[in-house]
Parts: sequence; C-alpha cells; structure tokens
Amino acid sequence: MAQPQRVVVIGGGIGGLAAAVALHLSGRQVTVLERSRSLEPVGAAISLAPNALRALDVVGLGDGIRALAVWQGDGGLRTPGGHWLSRTSADAAARRFGGPLVLLHRATLIDHLAARLPPEAVRTAAGSVLADPGDAHRPARVHTPDGDLEADLVVAADGIRSAVRRALFPDHPGPVYSGFTTWRVAIPVPGVRFASHETWGRGRIWGTHPLADGRVYAYAAAVTPAGGRAQDDERAELLRRFGHWHQPIPAVLAAARPGDVLRHDVHHLAEPLPAFHHGRVALVGDAAHAMPPNLGQGGNQAVEDAIVLAHHADDLPAYTAARLPRTAAVTRRAVKAARLNLMSNRAGIAVRNTAVATLSGLGPALLLRGFDGIADWRPPQRPYASRRTRVGDEQYPDERYLPDEWYPSAGTGSGEPAPEENTP
Repeated sequence: MAQPQRVVVIGGGIGGLAAAVALHLSGRQVTVLERSRSLEPVGAAISLAPNALRALDVVGLGDGIRALAVWQGDGGLRTPGGHWLSRTSADAAARRFGGPLVLLHRATLIDHLAARLPPEAVRTAAGSVLADPGDAHRPARVHTPDGDLEADLVVAADGIRSAVRRALFPDHPGPVYSGFTTWRVAIPVPGVRFASHETWGRGRIWGTHPLADGRVYAYAAAVTPAGGRAQDDERAELLRRFGHWHQPIPAVLAAARPGDVLRHDVHHLAEPLPAFHHGRVALVGDAAHAMPPNLGQGGNQAVEDAIVLAHHADDLPAYTAARLPRTAAVTRRAVKAARLNLMSNRAGIAVRNTAVATLSGLGPALLLRGFDGIADWRPPQRPYASRRTRVGDEQYPDERYLPDEWYPSAGTGSGEPAPEENTP
C-alpha cells in the first residue's frame, strides 16, 4: 500500500485526536470528523501512566502534561471503615517505571491535543459513515452530509459502539456487559483535606483524588444489573451505597449536586477482534479494544495506538501485529483486576485484603509489579521531551532515552526527521 497522505479520523476523542496529531506531524493531511457539536468530552478525569506519557512525548506534549497535571502515587488502598491496607508512593512508581502517573481532566488533554492541529482540520457536528474501506488499488471513502471524502487512511476512533467496527467485522459479537456500573464526579469540595485513595468494599469501590485546578475527582463502581438507574437521582444512589464509608467520601457527596454525577454501565470487548485494520481503515481506542477501567488503561492504550499507528501508517498489518496482542493482554488483566476489586464473597475479601496488606508490608515494589509490562512500554519512535523526569525534589534518569540503534526509526513514524522544535 502506498504511504497515505489524506487521512480521515472518525471520532474526536482522545484516541482520535492523538492519532490526528501524530499523523499531522508526519506530514499528512488530516480531517477529524466529530459528530458532537464540540470536542468537550463526556467524562471527568483521566489517569495517564508513564506508557501514555512516553507516547505523548513523541508529539511533543508529554512534558506539558506532566507539568500541569497532579502527579499520583502518594496515597493508598483503604477499607470502607478507613483502615489502610496499603500505602503507595509516587517516588517508588517513578523509580520503577521511569516517570510519573498523573491525573488531569479529560477536557484538558483534549484541548492540548486539538491545539496541535490546524483549526480547519477538525469538523464538529459532522456525522459520518464508512462507505468503502478501500484497498491497495483504491482509496477509502467516508460519507458525510457535506459530501464524500476520499482517504488514503481512515482512522476509526468512534468508541465502544463503533459503527465502523461493525461494518468491518460484522461477525464479531461486540461489547459485553462487564458486570458493574460506574459513577464519576469532579467538583470543588472546600475545606476538605485528604490523601488520595481507592477504597474496596463488598462488590463496590470508591476513589478520591485531587485535580490541579483545586477540584476533587471521585469515582465509584458497584456490581449491579445492566441498565439500572436510581429511582430519584444518582447522588442519592451514591449516598445510599457509600454515604456511611470513611471521610472524605461523605464530604464529597455532601458537596455534590445531582447534576454533577455521571453514571455509565461498563462494557468491554471480551473477544479480541481478528485484526485492527481492514483495507485502508485502522481502528484505535475503544473501537478496537474496549476494556474495564480497573487498571486505568483505556485512554492510555488509545494514546499508544495513535502513536504506533502513525509509525505504521503505510503498513497496517504491522500496526495490527504491534497492537492487537498487547491490548488483548491488557484487557484480560483489566478484567481480572475488576473481579478482584469488586469481589463480593466475604471470605474471598478477607483473603484478598490480607494478601494486599502483607505485600504492602514487604515494600512497594511488590504491589507495583502488577503494572510491569504495561507502564514500562516505550513507543517505536524516539521521544522528544526533556531527558530527565522530576518527582518532588529529586530527578530520576528516564530509561526512555536509549541508544539510537534501539529505535526502529528516529523520526515520527513516516521516515522523515522529527520536527526540530521537539528535539531535546
């Protein structure tokens, strides 16, 4: 297949915009079609692990995101009564993975990605349908209300209910219910001081974390039948389920209004797709590999997809080979983590909590081991961020910067040199 020059991205979420930026910086002509009236995301915060930050380094955004986000790690895991099962450390995580775990609002990440694109590249309120996936001899074609667009590459970033995925792989069973629902809120909670934490109860979890703008980001999950909704409002539902748990959970709920709370059932692709491409179309993010959020890797894997796709944009089978096994493995681990987090059996919970507390007592490395093979991923392109990562008052060498011969390409994935302003 000839190297693509005209790219149409269907979906203006994190994965779609990251792919658009990476492909734009490689010299391709990119058009993003977002069906909503704006790029403002539905959601709250996103946790970016070192693997995704390294991917963002490739497009010159990693250091900026590190600087404006809250660095995570100092906190731990608690029981509903407030007992600490484990303590975690940002310092220990940075030492193990060569960089921090950060938390920021999704809208902030979207804004920074969109700012790297020409204004005319993004079309909102732009519904689209894949009319023809194309092949080696003809371009792909995307139908829009304003006319058809031909493309050398179509990036399908249209989410877990992806219409493009259904068109390309009609025999795939699609997403399945993961067995639980989630709630999210990002609000100011004046006068409340707390340590970041995740709390595991019986078939329920809660997490509370600060955002850099002073707001509090909280999330909850509970095992419940699909399609459920509160009889009154979702804030009242959270009060019933979590209002008696330790502080600051009651304080967060007291500060929330019913309209602040988002609720979504969780689904994932239990069966991997046969490929992440067909013809001249490539799938990224939830369209390719939707997973439960329990490892915090859904958005991270979408960013990885974007950077790897830009590297293999002229060889889509290589993109599938690079991404499908990895994302299938991460999805399996996320499913296992969800079962562990949301365990309902009392005896099993007691064993789980004892094991976590024991491992924590032996040192943070044992608990961090669960992210080996995930957070230590590196992109195929050379990163261009600063050469050292700062955590607190110390600096740690970042193993991202390996000898030139380690990198399959020192460019952006197109075989061309990296933009000069991104060079260290």
